[in-house]
Amino acid sequence: MAEQQNILVILGHPAADSLCAGMARAYADGAQQAGAKVRFLDVGQLAFNPLFQGYGAAQPLEPDLLAAQADITWAHHLVWVYPIWWGAMPALLKGFIDRVLLPGYAFKYRKGSSLWDKLLAGRSAELLVTMDSPPWYFRWVTRMPGHHQMKKAILEFCGIAPVRTHSFGPVRTASAEQLALWVHKTRQLGQRQGGRAAPGKPRAAPVTSSASSPLP
Repeated sequence: MAEQQNILVILGHPAADSLCAGMARAYADGAQQAGAKVRFLDVGQLAFNPLFQGYGAAQPLEPDLLAAQADITWAHHLVWVYPIWWGAMPALLKGFIDRVLLPGYAFKYRKGSSLWDKLLAGRSAELLVTMDSPPWYFRWVTRMPGHHQMKKAILEFCGIAPVRTHSFGPVRTASAEQLALWVHKTRQLGQRQGGRAAPGKPRAAPVTSSASSPLP
């Protein structure tokens, strides 16, 4: 019998009663019902300083961030659920990424080279992103800066691929029926992903304890 996937759902909205929170829990429930092993990480409930001091600073990771690194290492598939605010993710989620996806854990530059090692390879990701603008406007007028940032500049940079993106909006004018349909859709997405067999054991990533890990 094929091994089921390890799925980590990461809620990046600060409010626990938000639409994103409902979508994240629906996805997790759907995946678990389909047989996947699921862990849930609510960034808004973690105890950490989201203000990154830079790679040269001695900024030890708080226990919640060390646990988050362990969860990411455990996962085959990462599901990021967050809103678009001013074209990109909330500051809290960006601070979490700055603190957790460190050199030596998520990537490592090669000495004397412009290339780097992608230390989180072997994992896939899914983005469930809400927005107040229509998705077509975000795509064709704003040119999706937040989607490109997360997919290309962050996840794929660390080796996480493929990355699938689902946009939901406009939230501001959505009816209660539409909001319920979006939550239902995310549950279906979770069921679909949770029913897939694990692609293999995720590549192990070292756990870092400080932002002062050397870049080269």
